[in-house]
Amino acid sequence: MKNDKILLDHGSGGKATHSLVSDLFLPAFENPILAELNDSAILDTETKRLALSTDTYVVDPLFFPGGNIGDLAINGTVNDLAMCGATPLYLSVGMIIEEGFSMAELQRILEAMKAAADKAHVLVVTGDTKVVPRGTADKVFINTSGIGFIPEGIDISGHNAHRGDKVILSGTIADHGITVLTQREGMTFQSQIQSDTAPLNHMVREMMGKSGQIHALRDPTRGGVGTSLNEIATQSGVGIKIYEDAIPIQEQVSGICELLGFDPLYIANEGKLLAFVGTDAADKILETMRANEYGMDAAIIGEVVSDSPGKVFMRTRIGGTRIVDMLTGEQLPRIC
Repeated sequence: MKNDKILLDHGSGGKATHSLVSDLFLPAFENPILAELNDSAILDTETKRLALSTDTYVVDPLFFPGGNIGDLAINGTVNDLAMCGATPLYLSVGMIIEEGFSMAELQRILEAMKAAADKAHVLVVTGDTKVVPRGTADKVFINTSGIGFIPEGIDISGHNAHRGDKVILSGTIADHGITVLTQREGMTFQSQIQSDTAPLNHMVREMMGKSGQIHALRDPTRGGVGTSLNEIATQSGVGIKIYEDAIPIQEQVSGICELLGFDPLYIANEGKLLAFVGTDAADKILETMRANEYGMDAAIIGEVVSDSPGKVFMRTRIGGTRIVDMLTGEQLPRIC
């Protein structure tokens, strides 16, 4: 590693994050399960296969249109479990609260967490709370860990994308990141955009019920769609080709990205997924996603190709070809 100190870039989900993980964390805790680097660890027991995931939320501001740090924390871990085909069941919640934090706001966060857990059909069964002196944290940080069961016969992993697979995106990109950014900066617009934070486990279950040709799933959170596609391309050793004019994005979100110089491919999402699906099943899976409230804008945005293994490239609207690399730098800190 070139830096001797941690930078905001190391939390972006992009190249610096991956370098931090591969250079420090993987050697420190080296084992075959961790080395898979999926959204959840897959654990084989004598009777069942389990999925285990954990995530920590430090979003600023805590409250934003469409959600708050509470439902974001529940949905994020639920979705990480669902991305390996697991049925999420139980969560833990750990909170670091700054001295002086509003009790009323804490109540709002807990109520949002309970509502999100109910909607996802999961239980919060354990947790921990720490209070730190004023000025040593920023209001509240939340860690959620979750466990779920993987049904028999399911083998969904970032390593399993096949040549010829269609790449399906479940809806419009960059909604969450741009919502948080505009709230943080006090920007207002005629039509309000809002975060897409949502539980995707029920939609994933419906998708798996339609076809066994779902090979890989990923929710493109930090680092956005561009980084998630690169992760799958690297893990599976395949090339991925996407089409710019097929990627769903709200007109207002696109306009804000253009105004501020952001590439929406690298903006965080909190209620979207990428699915790598066998060609024969793609239309059926797309139809199933569009019938779900969280997949109404789903679209086939590309395919897995035989050339350029480990690379992602995009056919632009004007007919050119652009390499889509993993996110470099930190576009929007404290986004989740």
